Formats: sequence, C-alpha cells, structure tokens
Amino acid sequence: MAVIKPFNALRPRAELASKVASRPYDVLSSREAREEARDNPYSFYHVSKSEIDLPENVDVHDKKVYEKAKENLDSLIRQQIFYLENKPCYYIYKLVMHDVSQTGLVCVSSVTDYENGVIKKHELTRPEKEKDRINHILTTGAQTGNVFLAYHSVNEIDSLINQWQASHAPVYEFMSMDHIQHSIWVINEDKMIAQITDLFSEKVPFTYIADGHHRAASAAKAAKELKDREKEKDNDAAEFFLTTLFPDNQLRILDYNRVVMDLNGKDKAAFLSDLGYDFTVTPIGKTIVKPAEMHEFGMYLDGEWYRLVAKAGTYKTDPIGILDVTILQNNVLDKWLGIKDPRTDKRIDFVGGIRGPEELVKRVDSGEMKVAFALYPVSMQQLFDIADQGQVMPPKSTWFEPKLRDGLLTHLIL
Repeated sequence: MAVIKPFNALRPRAELASKVASRPYDVLSSREAREEARDNPYSFYHVSKSEIDLPENVDVHDKKVYEKAKENLDSLIRQQIFYLENKPCYYIYKLVMHDVSQTGLVCVSSVTDYENGVIKKHELTRPEKEKDRINHILTTGAQTGNVFLAYHSVNEIDSLINQWQASHAPVYEFMSMDHIQHSIWVINEDKMIAQITDLFSEKVPFTYIADGHHRAASAAKAAKELKDREKEKDNDAAEFFLTTLFPDNQLRILDYNRVVMDLNGKDKAAFLSDLGYDFTVTPIGKTIVKPAEMHEFGMYLDGEWYRLVAKAGTYKTDPIGILDVTILQNNVLDKWLGIKDPRTDKRIDFVGGIRGPEELVKRVDSGEMKVAFALYPVSMQQLFDIADQGQVMPPKSTWFEPKLRDGLLTHLIL
C-alpha cells in the first residue's frame, strides 16, 4: 500500500507566489528560462535552471551551475522570500485550464515504495538526466521538482479534499502567464492529516508515475548516495520525495506528436506508396486531420493533410504493440524513414499536444521539417495496464497538461 507523509514545505510569501512559480525545469530551454525570468529576481528558474545567472558559454552540467542554484536558494530564504512551514502539512493543488480542472494532494512519497514497485513506472530513464538532478538535489539540499503521480480514485479521499477546499481559503491563488489558474490550500489539522495518511495506506495499493520519471529516479539515487556518505546519520527526509497525487478520474493525457526532417531519400510519391502497405491513406487537403480514435493518424506533408488508418493485422495487440506510438514507430518511422531509436536520432522531434496541430504545420511549412504525424492520445487505463505488467512505453508516449509549477512547494532534505 502507498506510504505518504505530510512535510514542512519551503514556500514563498503569498504576495510573491505568482512571481516565484516557474514551469518544470525540463519543459523549456535555458534561453527560454532566461527570457521568462528577465527582470524577475523572484523567479524559481534562478534555482531550477540557475545557468541563467551564469555566462551563456557555461555548460549546464558544470559544478558552478549547481553551486549557483544553492547560492540563489539560500539568498531567497535569507531575504525571507521563502519560509519553512512550522509543521508537517499536506497541501491541495488545484489547476484549471480552459474550464478543465484537476486537484491533487501534495505530499512526500516513500523512496522504498519507488524501489519496491509500489510506485509504478512506465518509462525508461537516461543516466545523464538522472545525474543532473542528483547533483542538483545534493548540492541544494532540496527536491525542487515535483513528481506527478496518479492513482485509481477513492471516493473517501475525494470527499475529504473537497470538504477542506469548501471550508478553507487557499493560501495561493493566481493566473499564470499561460492562462492556467493555480490554487493551493494548506491542510494543517492533525486529525485531517491522519485521516488522509490512513486512507492512502488502506485504499491505494499503487501509485503511478504520470510525469517525472527522472525526478523520481534522481531522488531515490540521491537518497542512496546520502546514506552511503553519512552512514553514521539517519536522514529520514531524503527517504521521501516530493510528489503530487491526482486521482485518475481527473486526468487526461494529451497527444504527443512527431515531426521528421526528411523522407529518408524517398520522393513523396514513393513514400505514400510505401505507407499503403500498412495503412489506408486518404488525402484530405488543407483541413487539419486530428485523429478521432485509436489507430487513426494525421499526416502533414508538402502543404497537405492525409488520414492514415492502420490496417488490421499490421500490428500486435499486446498492451505495447497496440499503442499508436508503437504502430507509428514500427510501421513508419523505423520501416520507411530509417529512425531506429527515436530517443537518439537527430532527424526526429516531438511536439506536445498542448501546442496543437498548428505547430505541426508551422514546423513543416518553415522547411525545418519535412513531414509531421498527429497521434491519438494514450488513455489512463493503457498507462495503468502497461505499468501493472512491468512494461515500458515507447519514448515520448504521454503528455500531461496542465503542468505543476516549481517553487511553490519545495522539500528540503538537508
């Protein structure tokens, strides 16, 4: 069963919350972070992407970057921009985007649960990305990035969280620049805290990483490194990591689309002919093709959209083989475009569904890319099924939106 705990969050003064709040470190470039943090000394990018305060030629993995993050965090605390909660609390985090809302519980989850498979994964991680966040955690003494977990909804938990929201005012409430409403409540009553802890331990057998595989892996490895380094001391804080848990009935996965630089030496006619082996290919023209169901794809090529429908018998029906990202990878990207490993091939890029199909058109019409593919999104049940079987999704299979903001609630481990 899931082990969660309240924690003493390091958090900003209420009047500065909107200025502090920053997008997750891994969804934007250093250049974009510099621009967003311009003229804003409170932006949490000064901690999560501290290279923005160093010369542009400094490598983002240089030791100086992590030391600068520590210096900036200490400065924000010293200036009393941030303060530490006076007791362990749970926090409610509600996000509203385009009239769609989702509400989660911010807590710390057990590293042991992560290692033992109570917290389930569906993606592989890359060692260099893990190492970056391990260095960041150990240098700053803080887990600044939130891991987004999902669980099968429990009515009693939903009811408790709804009751607290209805009877208490949020401590933070603001609209971010991308028009997402962020609201946070502090749960500081001992009875309520105990009820929530007990419900998770009794009713939630597993949680699932929706977004943040690298952050979770890094927190676990940082805890091990600390344990090895400080054998004479127990560090209970490091044995837990910062998470926000959302019930599955409030979540949706957006499409995660692909753009490719060339047709692997083929001309347009030959490529369309090749696709006919595994797909029914229908020219649509200028009208955007947004897939309406599984195994339907939109393709944008030379100023025109095509609808591709996978033919029966051309793909496997196991939990991985039936995914549209798998079908596209096996029957188009690998088979005809020569892209064997989408994680390392420089000819492919990925476009989150939040950007819309217009971004696919833009990337192709600009000449940067040759062809774009729009996919139908993976379902929450598919994610759960794959994680339950201990299997791994293809890279860049899921895109969750809206995204939690960094800086509002930080977990100190040192």
